[in-house]
Amino acid sequence: MPWVGSSAVEIAEAVRRGKATAPLVVEEHLDAIAERDGRIGAFRVVRAERALAEARTLQEREDLAELPLAGVPVAVKDNVPVRGETSRNGSAATPGTPAAEDHPVVARLRAAGAVVVGLTNVPELCLTGFCDSVYGLTRNPWDLGRTPGGSSGGSAAAVAAGMVPLAHGNDGLGSLRIPAACCGLVSIKPGHGVVPPPEHDWYGMAENGPLATTVADLSLALAVMAGDMSLATPGDHDSLGVGDAIGDYPGGLTPAEPVRLRIAVAPAPLPPGFRVDAELRAAVTSAAETLGAAGHTVVEHTSRMSTRLGLATIATWFSCALHDTRGLDPRRLQRRTRSLARTGRLLARLGLDGGAERDLWRASGADQWFGNADVLVMPTLAAVPPAAARWGDRGLPANVRANVTYAPATGAWNMAGWPAMSVPYGVHSGGTPIGVQLVAAPGGEAQLLALAAQLEAARPWPRHAPPA
Repeated sequence: MPWVGSSAVEIAEAVRRGKATAPLVVEEHLDAIAERDGRIGAFRVVRAERALAEARTLQEREDLAELPLAGVPVAVKDNVPVRGETSRNGSAATPGTPAAEDHPVVARLRAAGAVVVGLTNVPELCLTGFCDSVYGLTRNPWDLGRTPGGSSGGSAAAVAAGMVPLAHGNDGLGSLRIPAACCGLVSIKPGHGVVPPPEHDWYGMAENGPLATTVADLSLALAVMAGDMSLATPGDHDSLGVGDAIGDYPGGLTPAEPVRLRIAVAPAPLPPGFRVDAELRAAVTSAAETLGAAGHTVVEHTSRMSTRLGLATIATWFSCALHDTRGLDPRRLQRRTRSLARTGRLLARLGLDGGAERDLWRASGADQWFGNADVLVMPTLAAVPPAAARWGDRGLPANVRANVTYAPATGAWNMAGWPAMSVPYGVHSGGTPIGVQLVAAPGGEAQLLALAAQLEAARPWPRHAPPA
């Protein structure tokens, strides 16, 4: 399988130049899915026949040589519409009607030459940082006993296992960054308004985005999703046409050097009572030192987020569960989902749904807490990934405790609407990857990608999980 394991940039360049064909590339990746997914459980639907037919049609396009994602197999998270497929969102309670049209992000990926090979598993209604549902249990390719994170866990697992070079996901309280950190991938949650959001946008907090193994792949995928090819070369704010962006760098697209930035490092920024694993804190400090060695100014950020913000984030989570279960048959929902929604209903009656604190944080609190830095470096996770288990069958206390203990560090930036990303930075002694989180103010996507490219150059990460 010569193209399985290749980057999206490499595949697209080969297809554009006639060194490979889209049907060949897609077929090899479908073979990899058939071989590997039985132990991972990343996909709910594999579109084998349709994907091959679409690849053959793509190969005949007159503009094939101009497509930025020509022939690249991609996986799509099972909570956005894909034409002709059902979108179940991890639940037996959702309608089983095939979508009439693609979501705009899927349409943009296809227009750029990508081929959708399958829909990836999610937890029910994408409500948790695990990845189990009535459609299966998804496992982390780095450690099959651990979760790949959530809610974009199936997408992350598919990329980390080398079944696709790119995957779509979305992020309402960390659902791109959490699985990226669990699975050793790079991912970005763009700021509000950069990419068309999912239908269930969680009070404007949820954003669509990509998961990838390289910053060049991530940048290219984000540029396509955003309809803004200048993002394919972060650090260069001049507008680039698709034709100009292709093939100008060895191996394809390479992020440009960023300007010198003021970077604040916060190894332990969480509210009092939250603990961050010592190895994860050390990775944050080391990543900041790496960026300092690259010429940036690094300063300490010693303030902790407030307890009120932490509680409001949890209350917002419950409120989103209540909102997303409306109109669904509760008898077909998992125990966990019913409990989350029931708690959301109680908090709403008490006026404690997190809305006031969420609005305050977005209006001014995030900016004040962030301070005068350009970029913040902080942990993506607070602990290693929990077990891959049937969390949906467990009660509320177990789910809340596990989610809040290991993944409390991402939701604040959804509440703010600011761009944030996770970048691999080492491997924990327990055997799973470590991710560091980079955060910027609105409009800072290119800065984040450029810094991620510097970390990648200084400390390259394994692109895929070791073979089982």
